[in-house]
Amino acid sequence: MDGSRSRRRPLSTVAMVCSVALLAGGGLAGCGFGGDDEGGGPASPAPPSVSLSSHRSAPERSRGEPPAGYEKTVAAVLPSVVQITTGKSLGSGVVYDGKGHVVTNAHVVGDAEKFEVTLATGKGTRSASLVYSYPDQDLAVIKLDEVPEGLRPAAFADSSEVEVGQIVLAMGSPLGLSSSVTQGIVSAVGRTVRAESDGGTGTMMSDLVQTSAPINPGNSGGALVNLANQVVGVPTLAATDPELGDAAAGIGFAIPSSTVTSIADQIISQGKVTDSGKAALGITARTLLGDDYQPAGVAVVSVAEDGPAAKAGIEAGDTIVAVDGAEVRSMTDLSEALAAHEPGDEATVGYERDGERHTARVTLGEL
Repeated sequence: MDGSRSRRRPLSTVAMVCSVALLAGGGLAGCGFGGDDEGGGPASPAPPSVSLSSHRSAPERSRGEPPAGYEKTVAAVLPSVVQITTGKSLGSGVVYDGKGHVVTNAHVVGDAEKFEVTLATGKGTRSASLVYSYPDQDLAVIKLDEVPEGLRPAAFADSSEVEVGQIVLAMGSPLGLSSSVTQGIVSAVGRTVRAESDGGTGTMMSDLVQTSAPINPGNSGGALVNLANQVVGVPTLAATDPELGDAAAGIGFAIPSSTVTSIADQIISQGKVTDSGKAALGITARTLLGDDYQPAGVAVVSVAEDGPAAKAGIEAGDTIVAVDGAEVRSMTDLSEALAAHEPGDEATVGYERDGERHTARVTLGEL
C-alpha cells in the first residue's frame, strides 16, 4: 500500500445536510438507486444518502464538436466501470485490480453481502461478494466470485494535484442507465460536507472534490475521470435544493482518488481499515441539550485510556464547548471541527467541568 497521503489543502465547509431517504431537506443525497426486493428493478433513490500526473488542456473545439479527447477517455475508462445491484439498490463501481476487486460506496452495498455486477465490456453479469465496507469514508470493496478474462482495472490519479476548472467526466449507471457518461469541470477542492441519514445521524466527509458533472441516483460508486484517462474521484453525494427538495443542478461531490486507493489497499491487504486518516479525540460523546432543549455542547460519555483527550486532562462528564475558538454545540459541530485536522495536529479544546470553563491543548489521534 502506498502510505503517502495527498497534500493538505485549506478545507472549506459546505453547510448542507444529506437527506438520504427523501432526497430533500436542503442537503446532500447519496446517489445509490433504490428499489424494493420484489419490484423487479430500481424505482426510487436509495436510502443511505484529480491528480493529473500528466495534466493537459482540453483540445480545441471545431465546428461545435466535443474535444476528441472525450471519446478516447470514454473508450479507455468506461470498460472499468460496472453496475452493482442488490435486492434493494443499484449503484456503480470501479474495477480496482485484475483479481476481481471492485471499489464502490458503502451506501451502495448497504447491509448486503452478495451482489450482481454487470460489466461494461459486454461479458454479462457476474456474482460478487463483500470484502469490507467502511461507512466512515463511504467506501467499500467487493470481489467478483469468478474473474472474467480481459477484466480491465482502472488507473487512479494522485488527486492532490487536482485543478479547479479541469474538465472531468462522470461514468456510472444513473437511474439504472448503465455505462452513462456526463461531462463537467472540477468546481472546487477540499470541500467538507455532512452526509446525514434519515435516522438523524451524520458523517462528516472532508477533502471532497466538487464537480459540475451531473451526479444522479445510480452514479454513486462510479468514476470521476480526467482527460488523462485516470480516475480522480468516486462520486458519492449530490446536493439538493433547500426549497424545492429536488437535485441542485451542477453540485456533486466525489471522494478523492488518493483516499480511495488508501482505503481500498488496506481493505484488500488486511481485510479492514487500520489507517483512516481522520483526526479524533479518543472519546465517546453525545449532544447535550440545554434547558431550552437546544444543543448546548458535547457531553463526554467516556474517554479512551491513554487517548488524546485523556492525556490532555479531559474526563468523562466534561462538556466540550469549543475547538480552536469555534463554538461547539453539537456532535455535528465537533465532527466538523475535527474534519479540518489530521492525526497528529494540535487543537485547543474548550470544555466545562462543574460549571467552570477550562482549556486543553490536545494532540489529536486517529479515528
